[in-house]
Amino acid sequence: MVPLIVMSPRGARGIKHSSRIQLVRRVTAPSTSTSAALTFVAALTGCSSSDEAPSPYPPACYAREDLTIEVLCERTPGLCGAATGALPSLGPSVTVVPDKGALPTEVVSQAAHNNLDIAWHGGRLYFAFRTAPSHFASWQTVLYVVSTTDQKRWTYETQVALETDVREPRFLEVNGELHLYFAVLGDNPLAFKPQGMRGMKLVHGCVWTAPEELRPMGETDFIPWRGRTVDGTSYLIGYGGGASSYDASGGAIRVHWLKTSDGVTFDPAIGSDSMVLEGGASEVDWAFLPDGGRVAVGRNEEGDDDGFGSKICRAEAGALEHWTCRHDPKKYDSPLVFRHGDDVYLVGRRNVTETGNFDLMQSGKTLLEQRLAYQLAYWQTPKRCSLWQLEPNALTVSFVLDLPSAGDTCFASELAISPTQHLLYNYTSDPNLPDLSWNDAQHGPTRIDRVVVTLP
Repeated sequence: MVPLIVMSPRGARGIKHSSRIQLVRRVTAPSTSTSAALTFVAALTGCSSSDEAPSPYPPACYAREDLTIEVLCERTPGLCGAATGALPSLGPSVTVVPDKGALPTEVVSQAAHNNLDIAWHGGRLYFAFRTAPSHFASWQTVLYVVSTTDQKRWTYETQVALETDVREPRFLEVNGELHLYFAVLGDNPLAFKPQGMRGMKLVHGCVWTAPEELRPMGETDFIPWRGRTVDGTSYLIGYGGGASSYDASGGAIRVHWLKTSDGVTFDPAIGSDSMVLEGGASEVDWAFLPDGGRVAVGRNEEGDDDGFGSKICRAEAGALEHWTCRHDPKKYDSPLVFRHGDDVYLVGRRNVTETGNFDLMQSGKTLLEQRLAYQLAYWQTPKRCSLWQLEPNALTVSFVLDLPSAGDTCFASELAISPTQHLLYNYTSDPNLPDLSWNDAQHGPTRIDRVVVTLP
């Protein structure tokens, strides 16, 4: 079957367009042995004649505004209100998805909403998210991209539906252009079968290009984890070798720290080798320190000689390619690391048990036996999405507070919106319902909320 995917330009409600731009992409059904064959057709109608001076944007683009991110505080009632009580503190939690009143009609919600990212670009807040029948892989998965200037009404940007699973959307601004990367996986809900990374770009301010297969450092199953631009350099961190996850092969996972100047080709971020970790760690996020060093948190679910849980790592300024890591028995799933002044914070999943540990220290078992036992125990307990503080010298992590969350939760994205406040988007089961184990909650509905955290 050959699905037809239409990626249309933005069409803000109440705005009339004198012309039309439409990108149509045909994609063959995914194969484990070959890449999806692409046929890309672009049709542009109603443009100005060749005698007229070219416009930097096609006529279909709506009116553009030169806005800074602070406009979200002005246009979103109550978003940046003064915090009360002791800090850190949380503002009210607001559900973003599903919301039929605010979202464009092109967005069709399914039961599950997870895997998300937000980015500020060109005076707008961009929001990408996955929706599917459940947390697990499905051929019905759709990845939507929408945008807003006030978080009250959203404009449709594009969508991706490949009749297989797509997840891990990651925005990255490269030389003033917005790119979106995501991972393609299989459609078997009982298997984790990464099929590599795809990339798209926002062009002319209103059109998204067709997804293009990208293979950073030759990794055919590369999964992007976090993109960020610091001091004009665009970085992407992700991993290859994830196909061994959740099976008995136990192959080493390779974490690559990359940089790009065009959003399509990638080089090692520092030196000649992009691989900063090899072993059990997969999802890794990082932040530069005030002294030029770097701190990182990596989920170590597969386990290795260090144990299971997480790796808390540091690299010194002048030797950023050399990481020193400390083992932490807790597993901070879907780690999000960000700076607040000189402090470093982490948002990651919390295991609601007496110790919170993923590593149960059953050293008498083989690595595979431990992996299976720890996963089984982990799936049977409730979860929270939590804010933690990271101490970059001791490489320790301390609990700060829980976001409004329960059941199946924690895949957060962050934007600093004022000197003291950070906007967080995160997915969760309904926190007001009876608590469920992670396993049970993954089969149920989830939503995406936003909340503002105020830090001292």
